[in-house]
Amino acid sequence: MPHDKIQYLALDRRDPSANMARFYVLAVETSLFGDVALIREWGRVGTAGRRKIELHESEHDAMEALETWLRRKQRRGYVPRLDWR
Repeated sequence: MPHDKIQYLALDRRDPSANMARFYVLAVETSLFGDVALIREWGRVGTAGRRKIELHESEHDAMEALETWLRRKQRRGYVPRLDWR
């Protein structure tokens, strides 16, 4: 995947037969101190979920981390969600 400036990506994984409705959000943002952060949020749809912030040296590094997480989640059945929040 080329670096085409994805700044925010919401993913969804649903399986009604297993009562599964999960979300995963990836976002690249600048922190208050000027660092570049990859923010990951995940959980069951309808809940606040969990949040993890990973600081990176550059936007390029953060985007590579985003792409790595995107590939991992797609392998597990997550698909991009168009109607997020």
